[in-house]
Amino acid sequence: MPGLAMLRALWVYRGFVWSSVMREFHGKYRESLLGAFWSVANPLTMIIIYTVVFGQLMRPTLPGHEQMPFAFSIYLCAGVVTWNLFAEMLGRLNGVFLENGNLIKKSNFPRVCLPVIVTISALINFGIVFGFYLIFLMIIGHWPGWAILAFLPLLLLQLLFTLGLGIFLGTLNVFFRDVGQFTAVILQFWFWLTPIVYTLPALPEKFRRLIQYNPMQALISAYQDIFLAKAMPNLLSLLPLVGFTVIFLLLGSYFFLTRSGELVDEL
Repeated sequence: MPGLAMLRALWVYRGFVWSSVMREFHGKYRESLLGAFWSVANPLTMIIIYTVVFGQLMRPTLPGHEQMPFAFSIYLCAGVVTWNLFAEMLGRLNGVFLENGNLIKKSNFPRVCLPVIVTISALINFGIVFGFYLIFLMIIGHWPGWAILAFLPLLLLQLLFTLGLGIFLGTLNVFFRDVGQFTAVILQFWFWLTPIVYTLPALPEKFRRLIQYNPMQALISAYQDIFLAKAMPNLLSLLPLVGFTVIFLLLGSYFFLTRSGELVDEL
């Protein structure tokens, strides 16, 4: 089976994958005095700006949490931190084959290693920022308790969804270069069509129904349930995302495997 073959190839080339991740991480900050801090500076800045603008200046209310200190900051960070992982992965997967064209032409290795390298690198950056978020929750005394056990399955679902969609778009981008530009634009709209800096109940009813077709809406809402409400998420609401994940994994794998022989000619 193609899936098992790819997993076997990844295991055989695990040293190559890990050394590539470390080389990328160290190379990015080799000449920097602050080092890895820059990997979290941008998302932390975004969180601070959104918290000040939306949390302090606009003072939105969260139904059921009106009296809770830092409620909107918790809600906001749960969405922004996890969304940034999605956006970073999808943005990089979109151009992963084009950016590594010379390596693909000169070296003989399983091409599937490249999306995995992107995924692990994005997870490292995410882990640093997410660690700060957990420390923040502990400091303010709002640890989610047992509900945090649902976080890992949600993260795995997000990674698989992004990986399937990213491999499909990344392969397509080799043959149609406008795909990369189009995806960057769509990501900006997608962010604002996902309840991250606003709440779903704050929208008019007709817009609320439309946004519920957004596959990321249920996922972000599930993260917010865990960290704000300290509650287990509604797993049934994630079934459409599970369906999209299966579709894109199959579609991405099929398109990648059937077109992998043509990648070198197009790069």
